[in-house]
Amino acid sequence: MAEDQVYPMTKEGKIKLEAELEDLKTTQRPHVIEQIKIARSYGDLSENSEYKSAKNEQALLESRINTVEHMLQFAEVVDDEQTDQDEVGVGKTIQFQEIPDGEVETYQIVGAAEADPLAGKVSNDSPIAKGLLGRKLGETVDIEIPDGVMHVKIVSVK
Repeated sequence: MAEDQVYPMTKEGKIKLEAELEDLKTTQRPHVIEQIKIARSYGDLSENSEYKSAKNEQALLESRINTVEHMLQFAEVVDDEQTDQDEVGVGKTIQFQEIPDGEVETYQIVGAAEADPLAGKVSNDSPIAKGLLGRKLGETVDIEIPDGVMHVKIVSVK
């Protein structure tokens, strides 16, 4: 991971990541260590599937801890008040309508670390967010998506 990488995120997103890190270190890590101790007690480690499974789980856990620590170290909490009230920015909730007669869609633009499309939170690196960032309420925008171009009108910025 590049040392100069910046992870934009909302205040809520940073709090959520901090809570995840706390859980990983104080709950999940001790649980995996205990699983490894129990698996070691079964004897021969070369054919001990419980031990191998616990070690794999430990590797995944430590990788996630390192990733979350890195994201928090280079986190940039975005203040959505730094942009104009009617300008699309990270942290803002956007409603747009696909032209000519699409339904109104609502998304909050967040940093990649807190993206959750099923909850209506899209990454600032997504095609939709990239197409909307910096645009203003009422603008008609052409957004390049994998299937082609999507024509939308921004109907709300909160």
